[in-house]
Amino acid sequence: MRDIILAGNWKMHKTIKESKELALCLKEKFAGLPLNVIIFPTFTALYSVSESLKGTNISVGGQNVYFEKEGAFTGEISPIMLKEAGAKYVIVGHSERRNIFNEPDELIKKKIRSVVENEMDVILCVGEKLEERDAGRTEEVISKEIRIALDGISREVLDRIIIAYEPVWAIGTGVTASPDEAAEIHKFIRSILDDMFGRGMGANMTILYGGSIKPKNFREFAVLDEIDGGLVGGASLKCEDFYDIGKILMECKKL
Repeated sequence: MRDIILAGNWKMHKTIKESKELALCLKEKFAGLPLNVIIFPTFTALYSVSESLKGTNISVGGQNVYFEKEGAFTGEISPIMLKEAGAKYVIVGHSERRNIFNEPDELIKKKIRSVVENEMDVILCVGEKLEERDAGRTEEVISKEIRIALDGISREVLDRIIIAYEPVWAIGTGVTASPDEAAEIHKFIRSILDDMFGRGMGANMTILYGGSIKPKNFREFAVLDEIDGGLVGGASLKCEDFYDIGKILMECKKL
């Protein structure tokens, strides 16, 4: 049975004080609810937020990672450091890392291996740019991203991988894919996983949708069987909005 997940990527927002305040609000809102919630604060706030949420149903993760354990890599953070700070999950391959910081698929592949070797779970982000979509290359782009990222991964560690489909043209723009489009891409992703790891493996993988998710638009995605939750950006910075999205997810998935 696939996990139902609500994940919030805070990106480069919130001071330590602000992060703790938001975390405590979420702790109160989600207390006792049957939903797997993950938040991704900034690196500076990770430990404080993790400590604030100990013993709750809200997990904490890192927004990025480098694949080496230590070394002369100024400005980077290792999986060991993330884990010690309380991270249980790491986002890898977010479009902002791919496109602003020019991270190639091979680097993303190395990061995934490093995360799972250090016994944390990965949210692997995939998605096409607007020009790729307009050129009819959506499936080609997503297939390449997944096949390289998961090349050589054993079936035994697949349960440590979550995939998030985030059409790049929808992130932070206020535009979303249509529910039908999103469902078809999720089905396509499952078919790639079947091809790589064996029939039925795709059906067991948790796949999230992301891209301008808000309380007013999420229900039409959450009701779809192919979609197992959301990776939320801007709306995760507001306690009430993130909680409302969580309520919608629980209602639609009958949790």
